[in-house]
Amino acid sequence: MQSIKETNFSFPGQTSFYKGKVRDVYSFGEKLVMIASDRISAFDVVLPKAIPYKGQVLNQIAAIFLKRTSDIVPNWVLSVPDPNVTVGLACKTYPVEMVVRGYLAGHAWREYASGKRQVCGVALPEGLKENDRLPQPIITPTTKAHEGHDEDISREEILKRGLVSESEYIQLENYTLALFKRGTEIAKERGLILVDTKYEFGNHQGTIYLIDEVHTPDSSRYFYIDGYEDRQRSGHAQKQLSKEFVRQWLIENGFQGKDGQKVPEMTEEKVKSISDRYIELFEQVTGDKFVPQDYSNALSRIEENIKKSLN
Repeated sequence: MQSIKETNFSFPGQTSFYKGKVRDVYSFGEKLVMIASDRISAFDVVLPKAIPYKGQVLNQIAAIFLKRTSDIVPNWVLSVPDPNVTVGLACKTYPVEMVVRGYLAGHAWREYASGKRQVCGVALPEGLKENDRLPQPIITPTTKAHEGHDEDISREEILKRGLVSESEYIQLENYTLALFKRGTEIAKERGLILVDTKYEFGNHQGTIYLIDEVHTPDSSRYFYIDGYEDRQRSGHAQKQLSKEFVRQWLIENGFQGKDGQKVPEMTEEKVKSISDRYIELFEQVTGDKFVPQDYSNALSRIEENIKKSLN
């Protein structure tokens, strides 16, 4: 199966290039061109094989949700000239990611199961089970690491270290909860529960902007509403749409991104199954039929569409 693992373009007027875990970012002064590759990461490690259509899924879901939340907070997008490309404002990124959780799942559950009753300084009640709904959504921020692992951090520590000013951080919290409420409402329309997600923000000329991706399978976890209560009562695993199934496969095969651990073999069958899950999530979350891009000239198409948008 074909995929877009990396790009190496050189555009007129380009001022810098940055290769993230998943995205290739080209800078042009006040503008950024962000290409969503098909690379996949888990536990802050880029896995050896790319996943066909994953970049297109991420970029197109993000475009839809950025548009549907633009009345809450301005966002960085100027145009989406290609299924894998977004062009937007170059913002100064805040060095924290705003993780918001409505349910006890994933990393928060693993912390809770280990005996902790606080996550990022937020107290959690006793007696919760995995995937239980929390009394109200909580914000559990992480530091934003360019390399290595993001780390949990409390509101108090963010302010103490001066990572974000108090007035700006209050605004980030307000935006985060409002975005999560909107995402929850949209998910419900599609028969889904938005379990948890993360938002990234930046500042451009004194204004806070929502940046990067929103409500995608890489940044969010979804459960199906149908059968949720029955599965919780019976203690069965929740049916979910997110990247968690990739993490679980890695954990079951002895990999959590720690030193000395080896990524299990990614067979063609495994790669296709991950691709199929991403496409399923796109269609379930958006209600639209996924139209796969043509990979035969993908890099040429992307380069040409970027050049047109810059002109």
